[in-house]
Amino acid sequence: MMALVGGLAALVLGIIGIIAWWGYFLKALMAGVPALLILGGALAAYLGMEEIKDKKASEGFEGNREEDLKQEVESLKQEIQSLKSEEEEEKKPEE
Repeated sequence: MMALVGGLAALVLGIIGIIAWWGYFLKALMAGVPALLILGGALAAYLGMEEIKDKKASEGFEGNREEDLKQEVESLKQEIQSLKSEEEEEKKPEE
């Protein structure tokens, strides 16, 4: 309940402050918006470069990985076939 009362008081005082000091508020916006745009643009450029680096690294990794996976699949197929043939050989003497 105290948070609600405190929040409403801060809201009312903030509205009164903006009305009373409108000129200063506009000057603060004029100073703050360009600074935020510069920092946001720098952050976006940095993240874009990191994404490009990650894509290049993953392309090289995926190419080799695909070949490794194909070889692994083939070796597993051969292993399954050998296990099936061993199982069939074990069943023959029992019959």
